[in-house]
Amino acid sequence: MTDQSLTDLGGHVAAKLGDDILATEIRLGELTLTVRRDAIVAVLTFLRDDPECLFQELMDVCGVDWPGREERLEVVYNLLSLRHNRRIRVKLRTGEGAAVPSVTGLHPGADWFERETWDMFGVLFSGHPDLRRILTDYGFEGHPLRKDFPLTGYVEMRYDDGLKRVVYEPVKLTQDFRTFDFLSPWEGMTTVMLPGDEKAGAAKTGSKP
Repeated sequence: MTDQSLTDLGGHVAAKLGDDILATEIRLGELTLTVRRDAIVAVLTFLRDDPECLFQELMDVCGVDWPGREERLEVVYNLLSLRHNRRIRVKLRTGEGAAVPSVTGLHPGADWFERETWDMFGVLFSGHPDLRRILTDYGFEGHPLRKDFPLTGYVEMRYDDGLKRVVYEPVKLTQDFRTFDFLSPWEGMTTVMLPGDEKAGAAKTGSKP
């Protein structure tokens, strides 16, 4: 599609849905709509049923974390129109504990997508029929794709032979080389020499190791 046809489509949707559309943007050959959180079901219903749209295939639902924003989380919906052979992206903002209406009643395929977004990012979906974790264990703490989630996690799991069951324990970092400055995991290790570091230093000075 040309940028002009995408602009026309964005204008058509904005004219029909009014204040439910907060912004339209064309990037990398695709139209993106930013919508009000509470209007997501109405917006996706219009995009599915309107003859100029017919975005009947929900390809994906995913999350994005922006820790610096007041509403740090985004939910992104990627839709496909087989009739018009074009795609559209719809996104909304939400915050900690603010529920997003589930679209499973409109697109049943959103069921596991929304469960994954809850599991990985902690986005709540009101009206979801079975909002459980789907990729991590049921006893898992936190949401792994948030940018402030530690790489090691909060707890570790092991089989306890004495108790004859799986137990969860706080992560214990007994290995060396675990103190980073959060700028670069390699540049941050200035107090420990790893095997081969002497060669890198010699290359900079032009001397032999």
